[in-house]
Amino acid sequence: MARLRVPVGVLISSDGPYSVVSKSMLCGALLGLDQAQAEHRDLQIDPVIANPRGDNSLYSAMAAEMLASGVRHVVGCYTSSSRKEIIPLFEKADALLWYPSHYEGFESSNNVVYTGAVANQHLLPLVEYLMRNVGRRIFCVGSNYIWAWENNRILREAIGPHGGAVVAERYFPVGCLEFNQIIDAILAARPSFVFNTLIGESSYQFMRDLRAACVAEGIDQARELPVASCTLSEPELAAIGPDAMDGHITSSVYFASLDTPENRRFLMAYRARFPDGPVASADAEATYLAVRLLAAAVAEAGTIEACAVKGAVSSRTIMAPQGEVRIDPETMHPSLTPRIARSNVSGGFTILREAARPIAADPYLIRNSSRFGAAAIWPVLGVAS
Repeated sequence: MARLRVPVGVLISSDGPYSVVSKSMLCGALLGLDQAQAEHRDLQIDPVIANPRGDNSLYSAMAAEMLASGVRHVVGCYTSSSRKEIIPLFEKADALLWYPSHYEGFESSNNVVYTGAVANQHLLPLVEYLMRNVGRRIFCVGSNYIWAWENNRILREAIGPHGGAVVAERYFPVGCLEFNQIIDAILAARPSFVFNTLIGESSYQFMRDLRAACVAEGIDQARELPVASCTLSEPELAAIGPDAMDGHITSSVYFASLDTPENRRFLMAYRARFPDGPVASADAEATYLAVRLLAAAVAEAGTIEACAVKGAVSSRTIMAPQGEVRIDPETMHPSLTPRIARSNVSGGFTILREAARPIAADPYLIRNSSRFGAAAIWPVLGVAS
């Protein structure tokens, strides 16, 4: 019996301003493709890999080329701007984009399967933790695009029930490396913490410069002026460098330090496949998960057609490296387990909080709104620092 041919597009920027994260995503995709081919002998999985280099116009052109060649499933995009750039192409072609990045939510396309976290799984748990354990005065610094705008908007609404206040909100072009003036403003304002929605090299340079400025002023930045985010991952700690990688508070659904059988197997396979790095991250794990779900759904459906594959992946539960994951058939978003961690000098994360069970995605914050108070996902497993 002939095997079903499954061309799978991989649309990930292995170069450009956020390539540190994207290279990790590409590794997750490649590992997932290897394992999916070994597991599903009835499929012939043919990767079609493209590198848009962080350029939204290239995302659009390359996605269009893939779809025109007969590809019906593409795994990729890191930024919300690149995702929104190409979704209309998938809707027109009735193809599926498998989007593996955490994002701001307020979207649910019939032609996207999401495997990353949304605000009630990353930002609201972070707000709750910070308001209770760090402080209520916040200085927001972000890259000037959708991710930062939307997360800061949600943050402002979420801190209201906790008595929080945003003391300032500043945005910079993606790729910006000059932060002296804003760091002076942060030191003058002395907020409880900085909420960082900068991405890529901008984020790494900002954290290096903030740490250096605090050292010059005799301020213990990690303790007195911590940086919090929903994006920071293990490969990025190495990019920041040893002088400034520790003490940052991050909300995510996956950290490489998770001690589960599934994660141990994932890390062993990942390190064997990519001995020279980059190290595994939430972005790598979510991309790996997207590929594994895609292959399993195609195998079950017996076709690459989008409608049948969506039906097969709906309500599917998988034990991923992060834990149990289930795709909601109504939103095509996953149930995930929120976690809070602090970066350490070893280039990893120490987990501070862990939800007791997976939390259903609420992409439009219908069930989790400032009108009702931020989502109370704890009691927790783990110990507060």
